[in-house]
Amino acid sequence: MNTLQEKQLQQDKFSLYYYTQGDPTKEAIVFIHPAYGDHTCFHHQMDTFAENYHVISLDMLGHGKSQVNGANVTIEKTAELVAEIIEREGHREAHLVGVSLGSLMAQYIADKYPQKVKTVTVTGGYSIFGDNSAITKAQNSEIFKAFFLILFDMDGFRRYVVRNTNVVEAEREIFYQAMQHFTRRSLQVMPGMEKIMDKTPKSLPQPLLIIAGEHDLPIVYSNSLAWHKQEPNSQLAIIPAAGHCANMDNAPEFNRVLGEFLRSTA
Repeated sequence: MNTLQEKQLQQDKFSLYYYTQGDPTKEAIVFIHPAYGDHTCFHHQMDTFAENYHVISLDMLGHGKSQVNGANVTIEKTAELVAEIIEREGHREAHLVGVSLGSLMAQYIADKYPQKVKTVTVTGGYSIFGDNSAITKAQNSEIFKAFFLILFDMDGFRRYVVRNTNVVEAEREIFYQAMQHFTRRSLQVMPGMEKIMDKTPKSLPQPLLIIAGEHDLPIVYSNSLAWHKQEPNSQLAIIPAAGHCANMDNAPEFNRVLGEFLRSTA
């Protein structure tokens, strides 16, 4: 049961691909990857957590093998499909662990399907609720640079992303390989991100772990600290020698912190 199994959740004109590992009678963890990546971004977590949990990872819509092939669907649909996967795999609820875009998706799922989510772990992310204008402004600047590269140099775009995502060269290469599945056609799903954001201030009811890599982008790092101060239900961990994807750059420390958090909520 510790062998990684590839599965599909088939829809009318597309499929969402997901992967399971570990004992399905144990508590479930769902790992949700960053933008442009895929489930392989959690290659350091799968074996480790499959020892004590039923691990589920996925390729979000438009990423990895979960291409939408022109179907009229955007990325926020992933939330509904994750809720269906949790039930399909025989679980009443699951722990959600998201990185970057995956952390926003994890919050969206937890808010939309609170009865299916036991805890939420956010890495390299920020709250989807309330005023995020400062982060949005910073992101728009990066999006403009990325859009120019996407139009004229897709491989340059991939290299640009990995330089801002990981600080460990070997992990940059793994992220780069994951990005091979993200093409210009994949961009059609991304407008759905607007549907995930909610300007109404709100706190999630589930226990929340906020993780930041010490070398993450300054605005993300500082936001993580500020968010923790505003959320009495949260824990904060700073991962040394790690960038935006702390789970990749410093997996031993990330896995230790996540494991302790999950055990504390048992």
